[in-house]
Amino acid sequence: MKRWIIILLVGFISTENLFAQGNIPQRELDWASGFATMIMRTYPDSIVVKKFVQHMMQDKEGNDPSKRTAVWNYEEAVALKGILRLLERTGDQSLFNYTRKIIDHFIGEDGSIRTYQPLEYNSDQVTGGLILLELYKKTEAIKYRKAMDHLWEQIQWQPRTKEGGFWHKYKYPYQMWLDGAYMLDYFYASYAHTFQKDVFSDIANQLIWMEKHMKDPKTGLLYHGWDESKKQGWADPVSGRSPEVWNRAMGWYAMALVDILDLFPEKHPQRGELIRILSDMLQAVARYQDPESGVWYQIPNKGDQPGNYLEASGSTMFTYAMAKGLNKGLLPDVLKPALEKAYKGLLKTFITVDEKGLPHIHHSCSGAGLGGIPYRPGTYTYYVNEPQRSDDLKTIGPLISLFLEMEKYLKSN
Repeated sequence: MKRWIIILLVGFISTENLFAQGNIPQRELDWASGFATMIMRTYPDSIVVKKFVQHMMQDKEGNDPSKRTAVWNYEEAVALKGILRLLERTGDQSLFNYTRKIIDHFIGEDGSIRTYQPLEYNSDQVTGGLILLELYKKTEAIKYRKAMDHLWEQIQWQPRTKEGGFWHKYKYPYQMWLDGAYMLDYFYASYAHTFQKDVFSDIANQLIWMEKHMKDPKTGLLYHGWDESKKQGWADPVSGRSPEVWNRAMGWYAMALVDILDLFPEKHPQRGELIRILSDMLQAVARYQDPESGVWYQIPNKGDQPGNYLEASGSTMFTYAMAKGLNKGLLPDVLKPALEKAYKGLLKTFITVDEKGLPHIHHSCSGAGLGGIPYRPGTYTYYVNEPQRSDDLKTIGPLISLFLEMEKYLKSN
């Protein structure tokens, strides 16, 4: 591990030239710049999310899955969010140019979004609005505003539970998933904050209802999903909750809370409740931190069971939420040891550097969900057997953000 850090300290100077001579910035900025560079070199023209296809070289139409075309997808948005945060830290124009090039593959001059299907009411397709909003602020290009307005309109018509909670997708009726807190609610809050929409009580309720319906009173952890109708095969017939706690689902929720609180009105009557939820959840998460590595298992409360593994994406998201929450004064200092151990553990457990000096992160769950076709039962066996992926986009975006938060944290601690 020490050898890898030395490579980074010597090599990572800027996103344009990793081996230039000059003043070497702090290590956390080196890491963030290195991962951004790796993404831009891996996907120089467009970010194509390659789905993991076991035992298949072709899909049912005979197409090679490794050559699929780029689609409007939350994964590229999550990666670009980290890159835009790095832009704010460094002012490196190449980061902005790259982000705009990737997004412009999808946005027509009339604001249309290529491959976006609004009538699917898919929360995952709203996440890209976070990037559109930043591009609009920087360019004032009307096409980005029009495209954002399409996503805002989807939110206005998104189907809801009887209580008012957003369905995760139209094809998943009566279901709230923790993923939706980041996929939909974060853009909902970002748009409302920018254009002064009075919807913050609705946003708070979405997050509060998730805790209400998905929290396990014994562990303090939250289950992946909740079915109001209790009709799904994965739903508990009494509570409607899914069978297991999945670390990345909670990671999405933790990140959504800490990022939305940046936007939430200071005097809003529900702000304190959101801070309480964030603190309670992360203190519960800290109790299930692997004592040896400092990171978290795919199923965090069952680390001793066969097949379980230390998983990178959820571990990164938890660590980011802790770092930002502590930096913002939202979390108690009792979480500082957990944060510091998790950060060291991430570097040691998941990250390598190749012969070119570029960093990589390994052991991220490729994807997991509930229901659908083929049916995903949400069981322990299901989660631990989902494929793993290296350099996962939804890991790298939060990871870049984490390095920037750790830079702040280490300066003040």
